[in-house]
Amino acid sequence: MELLHRVMLGGWLLLAVLALGGWWLVDSGFAQSVALGGLLVNASFWLLAKDAQRLLQRASQAEAGMMVQTEKTRFFLRALARWIVLGLLVFVAATKVPINVIGLTLGFATVMVSVVIIGIGAGKCWVPSKA
Repeated sequence: MELLHRVMLGGWLLLAVLALGGWWLVDSGFAQSVALGGLLVNASFWLLAKDAQRLLQRASQAEAGMMVQTEKTRFFLRALARWIVLGLLVFVAATKVPINVIGLTLGFATVMVSVVIIGIGAGKCWVPSKA
C-alpha cells in the first residue's frame, strides 16, 4: 500500500510542477490543459486503486468461486465505465475550452511517469549487482 500512496503523491506533485512550469514557461492555456489532463488521470487512478482494493478485499473474504468471478466482472465494468466517462469529460472540456493537446498529454502522463519513477526507486532493493 505504501508504494500506491507514493505513486499517487508523486502524480499530484508532478502535476503541480508541470502545471506551474507550463504556466511560467508557456502560457496559462497550456497550464490549464496540463492541469485538466492531470486532474482527470490522477482522479481516475485514485478510483481504480479504490476498486482494486475492494476487489482484493472481497475476493479474500469470498468462499465461493462464483462470487470472485462476479467481483472481477464488476471491477472490469467499473474500469470500462471510468474510461467512457473520462473520454466524455475530455470531449466536453474540449468543446467548451480551447485545449492544448501537448499540455493535455503531459497531464495524462503524470501517473505513468510517477509509476516509472517510484518503480525504479523501489527496484533498487532487489536488482542484482554486477559483482
